[in-house]
Amino acid sequence: MFGTFLHKYLRVPYQLHVHTDRKGVSSRATVLLLHGMGNSGASWDAIVKKLPLDIRVISIDLLGFGRSPSPRWMKYDVRIQAQSVARTLLRMNIKTPLIIVGHSMGSLTAIEIAKRYPLFIKSLILCSPPLYSNAEERELLPSQGTMLRRFYQLVLKNPQSIVQAAPLAVKLKIVGDAFDVTAKNVDIYLAALQSSIIHQTALPDVSRLRKPIHIIHGILDPVVIKKNLDQVVKDNDKATLSLIPAGHEMLGAYIPAIVKAINQAVEA
Repeated sequence: MFGTFLHKYLRVPYQLHVHTDRKGVSSRATVLLLHGMGNSGASWDAIVKKLPLDIRVISIDLLGFGRSPSPRWMKYDVRIQAQSVARTLLRMNIKTPLIIVGHSMGSLTAIEIAKRYPLFIKSLILCSPPLYSNAEERELLPSQGTMLRRFYQLVLKNPQSIVQAAPLAVKLKIVGDAFDVTAKNVDIYLAALQSSIIHQTALPDVSRLRKPIHIIHGILDPVVIKKNLDQVVKDNDKATLSLIPAGHEMLGAYIPAIVKAINQAVEA
């Protein structure tokens, strides 16, 4: 009861579950990994294993996912996610500016963190960022045949569909092994999808950031609108874009591409 009062009415951010905190031999850099929709910090395990041992690597379960708190009344927008991540990091004695790597929803959270706490950020790596330019574009997504809005409408009408499809998607390697949407958390999945991705201001925000930004885009990604990524690179001289033969999820060619981007960011 007191916890609900503290977070809901006094708006104290939640403390999140830290899935990985691998302290480097010298910790010459700190890398924060933020997962996407329906995933958890475990989605980064294969990448963590390939990173140099002299950097600190942290992966967190975002609010509503993995082993982090999952309040049913929460809005689950990127502002709340960013505040919860910040509160969690404050207790971790981090001594170097953060390189934040975000995938999908995690990339939008990374943008929000950099916007709110720029002094603590070294650079961003955004993987499959679903950036939408304005309300009209988001509303027109169904008629444009874009996967995200169609998928959202399908799940909204029949949440059980994603619950039933999730195990098969994992088995067929359409999504990673950490993808976990069940009858117990599908309502949170929908709330996060609507608040963090459908309703967002990330595109103008990322265009205004004055930190190095590297975007990784899978050319087979049905969710991301590439022209918006091109617009970020055009508007922000600190942003770069690389294309890889992959889809939306961090599978196959995505893993070495992320590892390479992190190594380059550490050396920069």
